[in-house]
Amino acid sequence: MKNLFKLMKIEDFIEVAMSNMNKKLETEEIDIIDSLNRILSENVISDGDLPPFSRSTVDGYAVYSKDTYGASETLPIFLDIDGEIRMGEEATKKLKEGYAMKIATGAMIPEGSDSIVMVEDTEMISEKTVEISRAVYEKENIVFKGEDILKGGVLLNIGHKIRPQDIGALAGIGVTKVNVFKKVKVAVISTGDEIIDPSETPKLGQIRDINSYSVSSFALELGCEVKMCGIIKDNKDMLLNEVRNRIEDFDIVLLSGGSSVGTRDLTIQVLEQIQKDSILAHGIAIKPGKPTILSVINDTLIIGLPGHPASSIVVFNGVVKPLIKLMSGELAEINYDNKIVAKLSRNIVSDKGREQYFRVLVTKENDEFIAVPILGKSSLITTLVKANGLLKCGLGVEGIVKNTDVEVIMF
Repeated sequence: MKNLFKLMKIEDFIEVAMSNMNKKLETEEIDIIDSLNRILSENVISDGDLPPFSRSTVDGYAVYSKDTYGASETLPIFLDIDGEIRMGEEATKKLKEGYAMKIATGAMIPEGSDSIVMVEDTEMISEKTVEISRAVYEKENIVFKGEDILKGGVLLNIGHKIRPQDIGALAGIGVTKVNVFKKVKVAVISTGDEIIDPSETPKLGQIRDINSYSVSSFALELGCEVKMCGIIKDNKDMLLNEVRNRIEDFDIVLLSGGSSVGTRDLTIQVLEQIQKDSILAHGIAIKPGKPTILSVINDTLIIGLPGHPASSIVVFNGVVKPLIKLMSGELAEINYDNKIVAKLSRNIVSDKGREQYFRVLVTKENDEFIAVPILGKSSLITTLVKANGLLKCGLGVEGIVKNTDVEVIMF
C-alpha cells in the first residue's frame, strides 16, 4: 500500500490521482441550446466575419465625416439627402461627397460613408435637406465588418465552460452544434451500519444519511451525471460487489464514511481485493478531512470520504471538485474561480501540522466583506447550513489574527 498513513498536501494528492489515470476524455456533439455549462472539446472557429457587413449603431444619417467639420448648434451645416437605407436592406447606392443618406440602427453602411450623424444632432429642413449641428469624427457610430470577429478567428477556446452569452455568440456566427466533453459520471456510495435513509426514523445509535445528498448535490452543481447508490452496511461482500459494479460504469466512485477508524480497514480490504496495491494514498494534511483514501482501479477514481458531514464537504471542495474539473476538461491547472477577500472578524487558532479549513459566514459591512468563523465540531450539521464559505489556514500557520485580510472559497 503506497503512501498509507502518510499525510499528503492537497496538491500532491491531486497530482497522484491524475498521474495514475490514463482515461481519455470522451466527447460528443450537441445542439447549442443544450450546451449551457458544458465544456468545449475543441476551439470554435468563425467561418465568416461578424458582423458580416459594416452597419450603423444609431438612427441618423450616413455622411463623409469631413463634410461635417466645423458644424455646431450656432453654425450648422446643411447637406442634401440622397435616399434612405432601411434595416435588412442591402446598400447598393454609393454615397456622394456633400450628401447624406438617412439610415436606421443596424442598417448597412453605404459605400463611401465613413461615419454616422445621430438623428438627435440633426433637423430635417425639407424632404431633401438635413441640418447638422454637430461634427462627427471618422468611424463614429459604425460597427465595421469583422470588427467583432474575423473569418477564421477563434471565438471560444477548448476547455471553455459555455455561458448564456456564448450561446448567443455561437448563433451569431451560424454555429448550431458544438463538440463538448462528456459529463463526468459520479457514483456515490454511503457506508456504515449506523446510516439509515432520511425517510426513516432513527433509533438510538442511528443517523440519517447526510453525505450522499450533500456530496451528490455538489457534484450535480459541477455538471456531473450522478448516481446515488444507496447505503451499504459494513459487510465486506456487499461493499465489494457494489464497488466492483460501479467501477465499470463510472469515472469517479465516492465512498462516504469508509475512511474513518472502524470502517477504514474494510474499505481498504475491498479495494485491495479488487486490485492489489490500488491504495495510492491514505491521509491528507488538512483539517477536517485527514483520513481520506485515494485509489485508482481501471482508470476509475475512487475516493473514500470522511464520515463527518463537514469533513466530507471540505474534502469534496478541496480535492474532488478540482479533480472533477480536470477530468471534465475545464481547467489546465488547479484553481478556484469563487474566491473573495474578506476581513477576519476574530482570532482563530489552527493545527500547525495541517492545512485547516474553517467554515465561515461572509457578510458585507460598509462595502467590505467580513468573514465570521462558524465554530463547531465537524459532525455538526448546522455549522454547514450557517456557513457560506471556507477559509484556508495553510501548513505551518498556527492561527490568523483578527482583522487580517483572508481568502475565502465561497460555496
